[in-house]
Amino acid sequence: MEMLEQAAGVLTAVRKKKPLVHHITNYVTVNDCANIALALGASPVMADDIGEVEEMVSLAAALVINMGTMNTRTIKSMLAAGKRAKERNVPIVFDPVGVGATTMRTLTAAKIINEVKPDVIRGNMAEIKLLAGLKTAIRGVDSVDGDEDGKAVAITLANKLRCVVAITGKRDVIAGGEKVYVIDNGHSLLASVTGTGCMATTLVGGCCGVVSDLLVGAVAGIMIMGLAGEIANKSLEADDGLGMFRVRLFDAVSKMTSEIVLQGGRVSEG
Repeated sequence: MEMLEQAAGVLTAVRKKKPLVHHITNYVTVNDCANIALALGASPVMADDIGEVEEMVSLAAALVINMGTMNTRTIKSMLAAGKRAKERNVPIVFDPVGVGATTMRTLTAAKIINEVKPDVIRGNMAEIKLLAGLKTAIRGVDSVDGDEDGKAVAITLANKLRCVVAITGKRDVIAGGEKVYVIDNGHSLLASVTGTGCMATTLVGGCCGVVSDLLVGAVAGIMIMGLAGEIANKSLEADDGLGMFRVRLFDAVSKMTSEIVLQGGRVSEG
């Protein structure tokens, strides 16, 4: 219950402090990420030009780096912003989208990890397995691995990189230090809407922008996304489809309260 109460408190803190979350992210989902940040109560900025990223991240409460539609220009910006964030103790949340799908993505993820040293890494099972040096299967930017051994995989990478690791899937697993938590919130429709992983990373960024314990911030962000997916699905009418689910997902995050988290959050320490 302690972690659930802490996660509920994080949501209250975000709404009160309105942390600035600097994104260098995926142009497929950039609008959704900005809007989910606003729905949470955070303030998003999506600056990715090398000429301003260091100055911008210096003003931020958190930095989100997402490789979804990376290119040679934004890779330089990711590295520059990440290094400045590290100098200023701004928490860095890294989403290694599609790592392993191409040599460029794999090398870029390794460069970001080695030079920036992210504080939190959020990915699907295949992405996290690959970063941990384990055998995996990936198709494009999608994982085709199951969720088996999620705890062991998350702990392996968290200990290897000395950071918080969040694996999202049917069951979400978040590990950091000596602790690992499993979240059983969510709905299968989340996997049918482009960008829900990116949005989950944004929620983690917003939550990490108001806490000193980034494990708590990661749990809060992932739990809010999963719980919002459940609420969005329950609100659908018989003729509603994915488009309405997406809209209701934003509604659910914007209407989320600490009481809803306490009543509906399902997190256990493992």
